[in-house]
Amino acid sequence: MRLTVFWQRMADHFGEAYAETFARDHVMSELGGRTVRQALAAGWEAKDVWRAVCTAMNVPHENR
Repeated sequence: MRLTVFWQRMADHFGEAYAETFARDHVMSELGGRTVRQALAAGWEAKDVWRAVCTAMNVPHENR
């Protein structure tokens, strides 16, 4: 998954403004105690981060 697709999915699910706030501030156990931004910076694949967000935030299957 390209980062552009990842960020579009984040914006679609959370809204443009909240997607960035969530990515910066929400620490997730699914990401090893990292935020989305930290996980991406640490080299996690965007698809794996998106899967973790989907699991943690109960994103509907049709939006995954």
